[in-house]
Amino acid sequence: METSLSLSSTRLFRPAGSRPLRWGIIGTARIATKVAEAIHGATGAELVAVASRDKLRAAEWATAHRVPVSYGHYDELLNDPDIDAVYIPLPPSMHCEWTIRAAEKKKHVLCEKPLAMTAAEGEEMWAACRVNGVQLMDGVMWLHHPRTAAMKANIRDGSLGKICKVTSGFSFCWNPLPLENIRMQYDLGGGSLGDLGWYCVGVALWSLNKQPVRVFGSGRYVQNVDVHFNALMWYDDECVASFDCGFDTTHRKWFELAGTECSLVCDDFVKPRSLEKIRFWLHRGDDDVTETVSAPLVQEVCMIEDFCQIVRSGEFNDHWPRIAIETQRVCDALDRSARSGQVVDLA
Repeated sequence: METSLSLSSTRLFRPAGSRPLRWGIIGTARIATKVAEAIHGATGAELVAVASRDKLRAAEWATAHRVPVSYGHYDELLNDPDIDAVYIPLPPSMHCEWTIRAAEKKKHVLCEKPLAMTAAEGEEMWAACRVNGVQLMDGVMWLHHPRTAAMKANIRDGSLGKICKVTSGFSFCWNPLPLENIRMQYDLGGGSLGDLGWYCVGVALWSLNKQPVRVFGSGRYVQNVDVHFNALMWYDDECVASFDCGFDTTHRKWFELAGTECSLVCDDFVKPRSLEKIRFWLHRGDDDVTETVSAPLVQEVCMIEDFCQIVRSGEFNDHWPRIAIETQRVCDALDRSARSGQVVDLA
């Protein structure tokens, strides 16, 4: 997978000595609670500050989540010299602006997905981070768990044979739809494609390690936001990937990689149902099924520790921003396809 972004590399800013990477959180969205706990639980990380546009809300959130410092404006947090990295759980429409502002203040950035409103914005964000010597990563947690590496090993060693079909689904059911929710606001970057389909596109890119050559999407829209989305993605080797996602179907978060020799199935890839059963299956026939159980690690903690290790290395990691931008590029094409009713070529 390639992007058009090409910048000369400088070294990353990194914390002095062996002290932990000091984190700030910009915003108090629901997902911030989960990431705050991960920072508290990660080796080599320390959560030191949170910011909200409401000073009282920031203070209350800080007390509830064991954060020593709170700010009533995002810029105040970015101006804090004791912060090395920020997590941005703001609406997608704000990701580009605040990632660039953070980069200009020499803060490493973990940005919630979708990375941006468009792939062009994503490239602008990564360019700003490279110029300022800071790392960028999107907050897709499942990719950092050892189970994901174990599944990838089965792809690389040929256990599946040639992958012919990638199928995935991610949904939950809102009834009724909360029309005031951020995910239902077009101008804020709402919609099931960016919120849920992002993971399904990511599964295809992760498993096949390349972009599709053309895509077709179909959505059901409420106030110009897709509340359900279906997608087809064709590859140059006759492989096909498909997925559905939505806010109107029972809770599902699964994928299957079907190869000529075997299929790999994971039925809770976005978030394991239980730390005791973080698993996947290989199906070779009706009676030949192998279950693999991975280490009982919290994927959010794995993500934070991976990020901290990159920063401490002092070397840019192009992998994470590249796959985020490529995921965004495919989502952009699928959105254009659904709104136009036409197949969109990516090759």
